[in-house]
Amino acid sequence: MEHRKIPHPVVSVIPIVLLIAMLVVIINLFGSDALSGGSQIALIMGMAVCVLISMVFYHVPWKTFEKQMAKTMSGIFVTIMILLCVGMLAGSWMISGVVPTLIYYGIELLSPRYFLVTACVICSLVSLLSGSSWTTIATIGVALLGVGEALGIDKAWTAGAIISGAYFGDKMSPLSDTTILASSATRVDLFVHIRYMMHTTVPALSISLIIFLVAGLGHDSIATVNVEQYTKGLENTFNISLWTLLVPIITGVLIARKVPSLIVLFVSSLMAGIVALILQPHILCQIANDSSLAVASAMVKGLAITFYGATAIDTGYAALNDLVSTGGMAGMLNTVWLILCAMCFGAAMVASGMLESITRMVISWIKSRFSLVSSTVGTGLLLNLTTGDQFISIVLNADMFREVYKQLGYEPRLLSRTTEDSATVTSVLVPWNTCGMTQATVLGVPTLTYLPYCFFNLLCPIMTLLVAAIGWKIKHTQPAEDENPKETKENEE
Repeated sequence: MEHRKIPHPVVSVIPIVLLIAMLVVIINLFGSDALSGGSQIALIMGMAVCVLISMVFYHVPWKTFEKQMAKTMSGIFVTIMILLCVGMLAGSWMISGVVPTLIYYGIELLSPRYFLVTACVICSLVSLLSGSSWTTIATIGVALLGVGEALGIDKAWTAGAIISGAYFGDKMSPLSDTTILASSATRVDLFVHIRYMMHTTVPALSISLIIFLVAGLGHDSIATVNVEQYTKGLENTFNISLWTLLVPIITGVLIARKVPSLIVLFVSSLMAGIVALILQPHILCQIANDSSLAVASAMVKGLAITFYGATAIDTGYAALNDLVSTGGMAGMLNTVWLILCAMCFGAAMVASGMLESITRMVISWIKSRFSLVSSTVGTGLLLNLTTGDQFISIVLNADMFREVYKQLGYEPRLLSRTTEDSATVTSVLVPWNTCGMTQATVLGVPTLTYLPYCFFNLLCPIMTLLVAAIGWKIKHTQPAEDENPKETKENEE
């Protein structure tokens, strides 16, 4: 970028402040539907304000913005392809019976004394496989809340276990849009990002499970709960078979062998599609909904719809219908739209020099590795409180700190993990955030009521600060010459 005057930090935060103000209005107007278009428009308007200030007062040519946007967009092409494959995978895993089989056998494990820890584990698995905390909470989470209530367990405890498990799976799943967004916004490979998060996420979940286990052991109720309707709905709709689990097992092997993300997702979708053709032909025909076709043709049509479009299966149980419905690749388009708009906003902030101005100010405050990570965590929490949306919090956090980490000699995966450990998991703890509003409404438990029991969500920021203080698995290389942080020690993996 050519040498020119950098805007003052006070001027540089104007687009961000206006963006936050617009998001507050949009969230009040649209609630949980804000991601369907309102938030995207706010990002575009924020970009427009940034461009206007830069062109009028700092004489930044429009071509500078065009070049930066083109550069930014070229870097997220693979991310968009991954998102589309994620939509295809989510649909095929559900319709093939992979996810229903795991839910079926998971429910069989329910026990009064071990209910809380079991609920957390079940939600972890379902969210890990589906990639969606919202879907998990709205379906299996609602069912588990009713089970807990029948057992005499406090709803706040049950909600805490459900949310903790759902957000663990959402955070660690390669199918999760927040996980993909965090890795792409920080320019980190998806599976590198997931593996690095294990250093903070697994301990946080382990401690949470111990707390839920101890709390559950003190529950003496011998009440029984009839979950037959739920399991029977799955059994009557799908061919429940352990053979379906070959798909996630082989997928896990591919991930362990570090096969590129896009290839893993595509191959896994094809495997699930084959399983669907073998084990769930009746469901594929139901999805095709075309009596004029032969069975084989209807199956192929049903599979194609599963890959690219929305599916709705009637299980005879309303809560179960929501769980087994999928959006396919089309269901990812709102997220793709959000990413495109967020990247345009970020590109404008970069091209204008405003992000550089804010970054310089932040760097002046950072004196050590711990202050760097704690600043990232604090910003993530602040963005969740102010923007009211975890997606925007993730993108803005990544944009603000990407160059800071690079200049101070830290790997981008540290930024991607810290962003997830703050912006992703704490969103559900803010009453006016889209996540907090949605889960409080779905579960019927106020945000501030379940907040103290969401141990995983509370522990993640603490764990990432602890790991930063210790320096475990954090690599540090020589920073730029103009930087002189006190922290120069290199910690090898």
